[in-house]
Amino acid sequence: MISLKPTLSAAQAREMIETSKSKADELNVPCSIAVIGPDGYLLAFDRQDGAMSGSVELAINKAFTAQIFNNGTDRLSVLARPGAELFGIQHSHNGRVVVFGGGVPIQFNGQAIGAIGVSGGTVAEDVAIAEAGAGILAERLVPCGA
Repeated sequence: MISLKPTLSAAQAREMIETSKSKADELNVPCSIAVIGPDGYLLAFDRQDGAMSGSVELAINKAFTAQIFNNGTDRLSVLARPGAELFGIQHSHNGRVVVFGGGVPIQFNGQAIGAIGVSGGTVAEDVAIAEAGAGILAERLVPCGA
């Protein structure tokens, strides 16, 4: 029996970037936006004019974190507080784990098949921009090879 796993295409990743850029422009927030695949590597990236240099690695690492934990980075922030069950998790994976909002997993049938990470605004702005990008694919993901 052949089992096809869903995946993100480079074209879908670029579409997510463009949608996120539109939301960032609407909010007047120059930012960096990263989309990664299920393997944790970049599919697409954009750094808008005026985005802080520190936003580059944060956007990539927010996407990485959302992918490996199949959870939004804003939700992980609660679990990583002192005394919570994941306290200190941000020190794992060579410091790549980010525990504040802006990373959103892309899911298909509950499975993370990629993620988007945004950095450059407030936590609420980063989350809104990332969710805008992630939201455009909700109804259109298809299995690889279909």
